[in-house]
Amino acid sequence: MSQLIVSFLQALAAGIVVGGAYALMCIGLGIIFGSMRVINFAQGDFMMLGMYAAFYLTTGWGILTFLGPYAGPLLAAFLAGPIVFGIGWVLHRFIVSRVTGTGVVASEGAGAYGQIIVTLGLSLILQNGGLIVFGSSPAGIRTPLSHASLALGPVLLNQGRVATFAVAVLLVVAVWLFLTRTRLGKGLRAAADNSTAALYMGIDVDRAHRLAWSIGVGITAIAGGLLATSQSFQPYVGFDYVIVMYAGVVLGGLGSILGAFWGGLVIGIVQQMSTLVLPYQLQNTAIFVVFLLIIFLRPEGLFGRATERT
Repeated sequence: MSQLIVSFLQALAAGIVVGGAYALMCIGLGIIFGSMRVINFAQGDFMMLGMYAAFYLTTGWGILTFLGPYAGPLLAAFLAGPIVFGIGWVLHRFIVSRVTGTGVVASEGAGAYGQIIVTLGLSLILQNGGLIVFGSSPAGIRTPLSHASLALGPVLLNQGRVATFAVAVLLVVAVWLFLTRTRLGKGLRAAADNSTAALYMGIDVDRAHRLAWSIGVGITAIAGGLLATSQSFQPYVGFDYVIVMYAGVVLGGLGSILGAFWGGLVIGIVQQMSTLVLPYQLQNTAIFVVFLLIIFLRPEGLFGRATERT
């Protein structure tokens, strides 16, 4: 019985620290959907770009090697955000804006179809472009923290994942403060709630959408850079995580930033706890069983009431 309790606590603690990174990537997707009502199928591929940006900043180009093996990878993960933010800004300016924003308000159905095709197309371009540029060989950022453990009583936690969890929580708090305390963040929320009223109040809705898109992909890229310090990746890794992201966002409640955080955390806990009774290969199966149960019992998600105000 004591061994069972230790295994339970080990899986729970591991789920929490893994769920921190999941929560961060879910918030990135939640910002995009909450502000633009766009289902971005390329979100996982922007996360992949964040992984490679962090990899080349530390290992490939060695730009941050002077910071050492501890601080360098964490700073690289953070810097991956602005890099992918800029890529997202350009893609929205010249491609995504053609099927979103005030220009397609009057034809919502046509806009939705266009958004699906465009984001799927971006996903394919990023995946295959990544394959051409980065190659198919798995890559990863190895740090001393990745091979060290932190003992909390009988529970052993990977120090790299603990550091990832700490950084992710700090960024989640920063995003929440930005959206709720700053004028720019309130403008994004206003454009999300009622774009017509926001226009009357002098808010540039198209610019707000572009900013929300860029921030959303940038945050997910940071989550990818953090994950890259504890696992390997390749250009098609985004497909695996986009499913996790959508499951977390829907679990929390579409449009709710707080819900996206808790949804991502729940996904991480369920994924790790499932290893107590299921083989490693069936982790995602457990995620979707819990996902279906919650949707069946509470279709609006865990924080569905928060979807009107994000």
